Amino acid sequence: MTELKKSQVITLRVNRGTSEKTWLEEYKVEVEPGMTVIDAVHKLQAEQAPDLALRWNCKAGKCGSCGAEINGMPKLMCMTRLDTLDLSKPITITPMKTFPLIKDLATDVSWNFEVNKKIKPIQLPEGLTELTMYQHEVNRVQEFRKCIECFLCQNTCHVLRSHQRFDAFAGPRFFVRLASLEMHPLDTADRIPEIKNEFGVGFCNITKCCTEVCPEEIPITDEAIIALKERVVDRYYDPLRWIIRKIIPSK
Repeated sequence: MTELKKSQVITLRVNRGTSEKTWLEEYKVEVEPGMTVIDAVHKLQAEQAPDLALRWNCKAGKCGSCGAEINGMPKLMCMTRLDTLDLSKPITITPMKTFPLIKDLATDVSWNFEVNKKIKPIQLPEGLTELTMYQHEVNRVQEFRKCIECFLCQNTCHVLRSHQRFDAFAGPRFFVRLASLEMHPLDTADRIPEIKNEFGVGFCNITKCCTEVCPEEIPITDEAIIALKERVVDRYYDPLRWIIRKIIPSK
């Protein structure tokens, strides 16, 4: 950590290239107090590397666009102040490792949106004419609605990052969405079979790495993933329920 009291020149080591060939390019950039990593990258882009590709939008930690890996840690560039880093050493900025590289710092995260399409939307009871929710019911899912879809949790999850199980695992972001629907007091849809089989909640071994990188500090593991695991266990692995299903088969 280096306190920035006046302007100084720092070294940025930035990923360049496409999926065919990448390398780390080193740049010297003059920065000012109060600047974030994305401020430094924008200055680099304006003064030295106009063809540098990256995603960004709000610069306020609300759009989730500028996810990257800063010195190996998945973070939002706009929410990472330079004075929280050791500026005596080069700052290495690379794209999110889990997703296919497009160019420089921009990755293809479209797979996430395809997963989202597979989730059953909220289903309200037929004939419902008045929606009533109590504050404690709102509080239960309030944390989940803070998600900005930066996909840092998807990027850091070892099931996707190391094992590439895109075929069988939805990832933390979508367990958050599934939990928000499952805990909605008016929802009638049954998603438990999909949560177990199609979305693969059983692959998660609750390392909490997704929770650690969430910029909104959503308790992903404790409040969403474990809650969904409990529902799957209740449905499929509770011996008493298994006996009841054998005696009284469901329609």
